[in-house]
Amino acid sequence: MRETPRLETPRLLLEPLASDHAEALHLVLDDPALHTFTGGVPLGPEALRVRIALLMRGPELPDGAEKHETWWNWVLRRRVDDAVLGYVQATVGAKGDAAEVAWVVGTPHQGQGLAREAARCMVGWLRAYGGATEVVANIHPEHRASEGVARACGLTATGELDPSGEQIWRWMAPGSTKA
Repeated sequence: MRETPRLETPRLLLEPLASDHAEALHLVLDDPALHTFTGGVPLGPEALRVRIALLMRGPELPDGAEKHETWWNWVLRRRVDDAVLGYVQATVGAKGDAAEVAWVVGTPHQGQGLAREAARCMVGWLRAYGGATEVVANIHPEHRASEGVARACGLTATGELDPSGEQIWRWMAPGSTKA
C-alpha cells in the first residue's frame, strides 16, 4: 500500500492521520452539533484512539484475500498556528478508479471555506495522482454547507439516495462510464 502523502493548500496542511492526532482531534470532534446530519454521538478519547488505529491499519482482510479498497485519511491543520481543525478522507475501490470522499471541520472553524479548501485539495490529488475517474460523496439532503463543498469539488447531485437516505453526489472524468 502506498503511503498517504502530505498535501498543502494556501491555508492548510493535510497531514496523514497518525496516532498522535487523537488528543487534538478529540478536542475538535467532541461536539454533538457535528452529528446533526450524520447521527450518532462524539466518540470519547479512548474510542477515538481505537478508531484512529483502525483507520491507520486500513481494511482487514482474511489471509490470502484480495484487496478490496484503500483508505486515505488526512488531518486538517491550519498553517499559521498548527491548530487541528478536522479531517478529510477517501475510500478508493479495488480497481483504484472510484473514490468515496468525506470531510468534517470542527464547529468553531466552519463558515470559513476550510472544508471546501481541504476537500478540493484531496479530490484534486485523487484525480491527478490517485487515478480516480469517479468521485462520490453521500450528503444529507438538508446539509447545504456540504452540498456547497461537493459543488466546489466538481460533484453534482445525482438524484439517487444511498440506503441511509443521503443524496449521492458524483464527479466522473470525461469519457468514463459508471461500471
